[in-house]
This record gives sequence, structure tokens and C-alpha cells, in this order.
Amino acid sequence: MGTIKRITGFIRNWVLIFAILAGIGSYFLFVSIPLFDPIHPQALATVEVVQPLLIFAMLFVTFCKVNPRHLKLCRWHWWLLAFQAGMFLGLGAITMAMPQCGARVVLEGAMICFICPVATASAVITRKLGGSAPHITTYTILSNLTAALLIPLVVPYVHPQQSMSVWNASVLILGKVFPLLLFPLFLAFLVRWLSPKVHFAITRMQNLAFYLWVVALFLATAVTTRYIMHTTVSLTVELSLVGVTLVSCAMQFFIGWKTGAVYGDRITAGQALGQKNTVLAIWLGYTFFTPITSVAGGFYSIFHNVVNSWQLYRHSHPRKR
Repeated sequence: MGTIKRITGFIRNWVLIFAILAGIGSYFLFVSIPLFDPIHPQALATVEVVQPLLIFAMLFVTFCKVNPRHLKLCRWHWWLLAFQAGMFLGLGAITMAMPQCGARVVLEGAMICFICPVATASAVITRKLGGSAPHITTYTILSNLTAALLIPLVVPYVHPQQSMSVWNASVLILGKVFPLLLFPLFLAFLVRWLSPKVHFAITRMQNLAFYLWVVALFLATAVTTRYIMHTTVSLTVELSLVGVTLVSCAMQFFIGWKTGAVYGDRITAGQALGQKNTVLAIWLGYTFFTPITSVAGGFYSIFHNVVNSWQLYRHSHPRKR
């Protein structure tokens, strides 16, 4: 029994890494079996439908646990939102001024890293580190709203579609992003108000959002692997994407920590800016930008989990700081 418990605990602690490895392995297994060749397009189309549904469900379950009465605005919220929006807009302006080249792809990856909202699991990590769950939950809503508004306004100019006008592209993106990021919040509050029993049952499923995240990460990794294998960009561009993702992750944790420290909320602000909904980032990459930019979301998932693991270790071993 003790051995089984240890194995179960080990799997749970590393399940996100297993999901990433399983996603990579499943892609190569799928494409190596000739029997599956005729259904490759249908499989990709199915994943592209299922992925946003999983993101929606993840956000809905997470927002069901939000009590509107516990939401609290902080001054650092506005500073971090301004930083996220400013970096996204600034990088977008630079990208639009550049000719078509590999550097544009790298900048698009950085844009995704900065505009991507807070991870759905951020409140859990923040609470374990001694931060404020209400403060980061409030920022989660604000960052989702910011992303839902800015992405449709900026992306059609940064990554224009030859087959449609900027206005039509903006409306199309708005129709995909706005419902995905904000309807889960509205629906969660509606269920809380109209059907308390259903709302209570959802909140009792403690790990549902986590398991949805695991499945979504598995699919996102498989799709990202496909785009890496089929991309025409150079290895230099791919490695540059990994590098800019690392810099973006480090910068956002640092800015979050420094800004939060001014207001006595260092841990919460650091998680709010640094810990991202990377499944959403991957989806944004292959849906609205150059598909290879989804690599940024995949590696950001690795980098921010490394930072979280380091913080949790230091928090549980205060004498070794």
C-alpha cells in the first residue's frame, strides 16, 4: 500500500511533465502508423474544436469557485495590466514595422507570452506560497478581460490575413476570443445565482479543472510538435523562440515581484504576472499567429513550472534561503 501511495504521489507531482511527454510521443506514434494516414486532417480538425472547449471548461470550473464578494482590487493590479498591455502593444508596433522574416515570428512569440492571462491554477500555487488568493483571482479576471479586448484589436495588423480585411479579421478573432475568455465567468456567476445546487456540486469537484488542464496540455503539446515538424522556419528561429520565451518568463516574474513588493504583496503579484495559462498561449499561437509560435507557449509552461517548483522548495525550506 505504501509503495502504491508513493507511486501515485510521484505521478501526481509530475503529471504535467508526463502530459507533455505523452503529447510528443503520441504525435510520433500517430504519424508512424500508416493506417491512420487518411484521418490526419480530421484528427487535427477535431483537436482544434476540442481544445477551446477544454479551455472554456477549465475557466468555467475555476470561476465557479470565485465568490464575487471576495474579489479585491489592488493598486498593483493596474501597474501589471499596464505592463502587459504596453509590452503587447509595443512589440506589436515593432513587428508591424518589420519586413517578413524570422524575427517577426520571434516577436509574435514574445507577444503571446506577455498578453496571455493568468493560469487557472495560479490561486493554488499562490496560496501555498503564502500569497493572497482573492487578489490573484481578481487579477485573473482582469487579465482575461484585457486579453479579450486587445488581441482582436492588434493581431489583424500584426498577422494580417490575405483573404479578409482587417475589420473582418478583428470580428472573427473577437468572436473566438471574447466568448472563450469571458463567457466562462458570466456563466459561472449565472449558475451560482440561478442554481446553487449545481454550483455547489461543481465546486466540490476539487481536481476537475486540473485534470481538464492535463488533457488540454496533452493535446496542445501534440499539436505544437506537429507544427515544429512541419515548419519551414530555420532552427535559428526556433531556438530564438525558446530564448525569447525564457527572457519573457524571467522578466515577468521579476517585474511582478518588484511591483508587488512595493505594495506588500510580492508573491501574489509575481504569480499574477509570471504564471500563465500556457494551454491558452499555445492555442493563441497556432490559431491567430504563425503556427510555430505555439512553441512559445509550450516552453513557457516548462519555464514557469521550474520557477514555481523553486519557489515552493524555498518556501518549504526557509533555513536554506
